[in-house]
Amino acid sequence: MILSLLVIGAAVAVIYTLFIPHDDKGGSAVKRVDYRVELLTARRAAPYPVAAPTGLPKTWKPTSVTYDGSDGHAWHLGFLDPHGEYVAVEQSTSPAKGYVADVSQNARNTGRTQEIAGRRWQRWTGGHYDALVSTEGGATTVVTGTASQQDLTAMAAALDFAGTKA
Repeated sequence: MILSLLVIGAAVAVIYTLFIPHDDKGGSAVKRVDYRVELLTARRAAPYPVAAPTGLPKTWKPTSVTYDGSDGHAWHLGFLDPHGEYVAVEQSTSPAKGYVADVSQNARNTGRTQEIAGRRWQRWTGGHYDALVSTEGGATTVVTGTASQQDLTAMAAALDFAGTKA
């Protein structure tokens, strides 16, 4: 009986090693997405200039994209920054106060502003996400996530609004 268990155990080990996929690189299992089609669709449908980054290094990994024309014309584009932290570009025509709180996981306005690539951005901080908020162009634009302020600023600086660099 012990011999049978050893034979079965060996067979299971071989099957596990040969036929079950393993991530030997230890990297993120998050897949890179191509958001070009959704971006073109959103830019045609949205009543505001839809923002997407241009010129970011390949170390920035796009991970999610959505556009919902029925919910405040909400645009979402998610990334992992070069350090593996989350950064999202969120835009909507929904009322700014509630929208920013929702997408930034209840971050609060610090009262500080900064000029980034010709736009005025408010700094928000929170327990989980920080954010940069701009209310120019007929929509609220939020760059938010777990990334550092430096990487949030890099994303805001890279944003191209409706194909015309701001």
